[in-house]
Amino acid sequence: MNVINYIHAFFGDSAHWNGYDGIPTRLWEHVQYSLEALAIAAAIGLPIGLITGHYGRGGNVLSLVATAGRALPTFGLLVVATLALGFGMLPVMIPLVVLAVPPILVTTYEAMRSVDPPPVDAARGMGMRESGILLRVELPVALPLILGGLRSAAIQIVSTATIAAYVSLGGLGRYIVDGLYQHDYEKVVGGATLVAGMALATLAVFWAATKVTVSPGVRRSN
Repeated sequence: MNVINYIHAFFGDSAHWNGYDGIPTRLWEHVQYSLEALAIAAAIGLPIGLITGHYGRGGNVLSLVATAGRALPTFGLLVVATLALGFGMLPVMIPLVVLAVPPILVTTYEAMRSVDPPPVDAARGMGMRESGILLRVELPVALPLILGGLRSAAIQIVSTATIAAYVSLGGLGRYIVDGLYQHDYEKVVGGATLVAGMALATLAVFWAATKVTVSPGVRRSN
């Protein structure tokens, strides 16, 4: 039985569309996990990246932190966090946030440093406060790259949030983990397809967000 047949059989089975283990329920759980992890990572990475990028300090430290964060094994962190904290959402959030902070942090810093100095110098010469320069001059120009960092982090989270199923939580990973345990490869392929589809949907959301939030002039210059 090839992959296409597995996909057709999985999505064509009405039992997969109803109940606590139905696709709508598992999909909503996965969305919740992903949004929560992205929100926490953004709350950590964006302010640090914006401030350090604005003042141009700490770039080397941020690079080291980002490299260390990327080097940490996500599944290993999940195991350690579960052993230390027990089962629940917190052990799942820790590896997802650690995975997502580096691209947000580094990209935000680099985006702020890529802003042309003349408008910044002009704003400073007019007596604008540093907070105003950051938010009204630098941020609008840096926004496309910042959204790119958030997009990268979101896709990594969506793809990795399947680990929640390993600690008895839900989400789309439930199909993959349960399917492997039951030797039900129809379920495994169906779950993987849903995760891939959600990653593509995430790309579409950020594409739309860029169209809405970034001014046409900045989009053309990029």
